[in-house]
Amino acid sequence: MSPENPNLKISLIIPVLNEASTIAPVISTALEAKNVEIIVADGGSSDGTADIAKSWGVRVISTAPGRATQMNAGAAAATGEILLFLHADTLLPRGYDSYARRALANESTIAGAFELKIDARRLSLRLVEKGVNWRSKFLQMPYGDQALFLNAATFDQIGGFPDLPLMEDFQLVHRLKKQGRIEIVPHPVLTSARRWQQLGVIKTTAINQIVIIAYYLGVSPDRLAFWYKRQKKNSSKN
Repeated sequence: MSPENPNLKISLIIPVLNEASTIAPVISTALEAKNVEIIVADGGSSDGTADIAKSWGVRVISTAPGRATQMNAGAAAATGEILLFLHADTLLPRGYDSYARRALANESTIAGAFELKIDARRLSLRLVEKGVNWRSKFLQMPYGDQALFLNAATFDQIGGFPDLPLMEDFQLVHRLKKQGRIEIVPHPVLTSARRWQQLGVIKTTAINQIVIIAYYLGVSPDRLAFWYKRQKKNSSKN
């Protein structure tokens, strides 16, 4: 295992939009690290998310809504040598800063992410976790909810997240795979089960796979985003 360089600052970027119920523990957990700055990229929250984040003493920037737009804005404001992108409903494992630095110290590693654990006691979600972690390790395809991290220089070189309404993390990882190994840290992030609870495990998994297949077949991200949002809206009415 490669030694870490504790002098490398990590810029942790959290895109948010109306995440008042989740943002405090996410920031609190992230602050348990050394040489880390936290940037909350707010896409226009109306529920006090930005004020809660500011109360923790972290930097908050205002951006246009859209996860890719928000994360790119956060990266532009960052001062760290390493960028780590964290969803607003996901808790990092203790020691995440050391794990990220250690992973990127390996010359063959272009980026990294963490294994996934879902915060709910359901057998079906344990199967989802196994599938996600298998895909991440053997296919080198982690997604955004696994706290992607990479060197800031690499992020700039590949042009950041593509300006897409959906699949921005998928496309970024696809680009990174061509340049080197993506290390999966065997210490999981803990993500909220809310999206699986909202739509149901089977439906959520099916929708995700349909989106990926359609994307590979050339369906535009705009059409996919419209369809995806409609599925979520219809499910919330049921």
